[in-house]
Amino acid sequence: MSEINLDSVKQFLLGLQNNICQTLELVDGKGNFAEDNWQREEGGGGRTRVMTAGQVIEQGGVNFSHVYGDALPPSATAARPELQGRSFQAMGVSLVIHPNNPYVPTSHANVRFFVAEKPGEEPVWWFGGGFDLTPFYPFLEDVQHWHKVARDLCAPFGDEVYPQYKKWCDDYFYIRHRNETRGVGGLFFDDLNEWGFDKCFAFMQAVGNGFVDAYVPIIETRKGTAFGEQERQFQLYRRGRYVEFNLVYDRGTLFGLQTGGRTESILMSMPPLARWAYDYKPMPGSREHQLYQHFLKPRDWLSDDQ
Repeated sequence: MSEINLDSVKQFLLGLQNNICQTLELVDGKGNFAEDNWQREEGGGGRTRVMTAGQVIEQGGVNFSHVYGDALPPSATAARPELQGRSFQAMGVSLVIHPNNPYVPTSHANVRFFVAEKPGEEPVWWFGGGFDLTPFYPFLEDVQHWHKVARDLCAPFGDEVYPQYKKWCDDYFYIRHRNETRGVGGLFFDDLNEWGFDKCFAFMQAVGNGFVDAYVPIIETRKGTAFGEQERQFQLYRRGRYVEFNLVYDRGTLFGLQTGGRTESILMSMPPLARWAYDYKPMPGSREHQLYQHFLKPRDWLSDDQ
């Protein structure tokens, strides 16, 4: 088994944060990411970068964190008893982009590494991450592009990887109390260690680097699309689903809050504005209706019959 190299993972993640922020600033053309360095009292810290009031990005955050401690909370070890009594380190880059234009989808990406150690025993470690897309007024060609990038980056690691991690994404980003997916999916993986450290790390890097390739062309294509108040109000309504998922189901949000993470950085994923409406139903045949009918259900987006 190849040895764990924590420093290499950390340096990749810091560079990934830099690259994503620089690329999104160029795409936006106006906004800049403000940096906020923070320390965690129990151990570790992070580098949060947030853009507000950009030309394209209404609010977006790209967060690096590296936290560690002598023991995990009971909520984290209940399902993984082998982690009890071990010190831990967790590091990752997590981002959420909320654009101004309802025709530009919201997007999320995360890549992370976790290791728990105990003297005299082998470390317990794994990689996780993925990216997913949440459109409000979706275009099939955008969704297909997103999934083609995901499929192609998975291909060198095995033919089964994209179908497996696409399905995991569909299952994970599912809002059970609404009976709908959060968006059109992408990739999601966790607990990845069976390939050995080097290959698992290479896959995590491919996913992290693939986010820009998947998202930027969609921004460029849709950012100039004209929209009105109806589209804006629907965007705000659908952002409410994002809030619901993150506060009820998201593992990263729950882990961060339960381990004493920095609340401002953990909740940077929230949209700056959102709204809820009682018993909303889109008009049949409308673009809003098409979202529900055709895009908020798991599908094979790359099949020939789309």
